[in-house]
Amino acid sequence: MKILVLVKEVPDTYGDRTLNLTTGLAQRDASDKVLDEIGERAIEAAVSFAETHPQTEVVVLSVGPESVPTSLRKGLAMGADRAVHVLDDRMRGADLTLTAEVLAASAHKVGFDLIVTGDLSTDGVGGVIPAMLAELLGLPHLTNLTELTIGESSVRGVRDSDTGVMQISAPLPAIASITDRLPDPRFPSFKGIVAAKKKPCETLTLDDLGVDVSAEKPRSIIISLSEKPARGAGVTIVDDGQAGQSIADFLVENRLV
Repeated sequence: MKILVLVKEVPDTYGDRTLNLTTGLAQRDASDKVLDEIGERAIEAAVSFAETHPQTEVVVLSVGPESVPTSLRKGLAMGADRAVHVLDDRMRGADLTLTAEVLAASAHKVGFDLIVTGDLSTDGVGGVIPAMLAELLGLPHLTNLTELTIGESSVRGVRDSDTGVMQISAPLPAIASITDRLPDPRFPSFKGIVAAKKKPCETLTLDDLGVDVSAEKPRSIIISLSEKPARGAGVTIVDDGQAGQSIADFLVENRLV
């Protein structure tokens, strides 16, 4: 079996996050760049299965700038067998539709039986890439899983909802998107870190994938953006016997109820 794990390099969650007000793009050098934690959990799920199924190959795939292989090496140190990096300047500022198209083309080229990915990244927080991939690849998609069980010919999992818990399954090939409810990822061992340096990391371009970004296709654009306004002074309500009414009026005035 071949499990393809989609990961993303993101600005450190605990660092500053800012936008370039001219381009509208995230300033990714504003803080350290790390492998997204949800991607690490996806790798953990794939590697855990591979440890008990020796014929399994785990491939980590990411789209991004020249710094991405450093993050991919962490996935290799955790136990993945090889990595694939899509590097192309034409992907700078790519929207969700183009990103999904490139990931789908990459999946076709690399090959897979199962795609495992996080439900949403901590930078863009779009949350739609797994569903877009399922549409483009014509595959069943198990969404927002809090538990994941991989079988020889099928995949199943648990999804929480507002009304209960759902048990869902699908035959392979399929796509599974997980939440942060899955087990914490392992820390790479020293042996794994050393071994990662010798594992292959293939680089692909849009031309390799046959993706034409020059063709006119619907793409999202930024119309305008501005900095978040500074936080103003709060409203102080003194209880002089009318505090309850004052609070109610404040909530109504600000459309909070």
